[in-house]
Amino acid sequence: MPKYRDVIMAGFGGQGVMLMGNLLAQAGMESGLEVSFIPVYGAEMRGGTANCTVVLDEHPIGAPLVRTPLSTIILNEPSLRKFQPRLAPGGVQVVNVSLVEKGLLAADKHSVCIAANDMAHDLGNVKLANMVALGAWLKAVPILSLEAVQEALKRVVSTHYAHLIPVNAKALEVGYKAVAA
Repeated sequence: MPKYRDVIMAGFGGQGVMLMGNLLAQAGMESGLEVSFIPVYGAEMRGGTANCTVVLDEHPIGAPLVRTPLSTIILNEPSLRKFQPRLAPGGVQVVNVSLVEKGLLAADKHSVCIAANDMAHDLGNVKLANMVALGAWLKAVPILSLEAVQEALKRVVSTHYAHLIPVNAKALEVGYKAVAA
């Protein structure tokens, strides 16, 4: 079975969308996959919209643009409204239900609901919601191991912030374990 996965990650600027994408791309490269990472920022940056697309494949990636993603990580309601209609049939959307009403989820989409903000708050820092959501995605869309992504944190997080690596690794694990097998 070929290894190919794509994901669009989306939220407000400041929610760590780009960090999630960068981390996933780094872990993919370190796991021997071909990767592409395309960040998109809204005009406002922090507080504005932000999304990125990551493609992981065992073969060279011919076109990194994804119109109909196989999966999404949705951190807020505006992102759900934008990307839910584009999700491929049979695709998976990981949705932060701390900020998105479950009633907005389309019945014909496979949704993995994770209260990422609430879980991050329980870990001591709401800014960890991105890692909780990414951990949930890793369980729902198996292509990389949790350990590979946790290990890649060491190369993605600046040495100035190295003290944050363990708590980010824990947030990934919490999100991963929150999703049923």
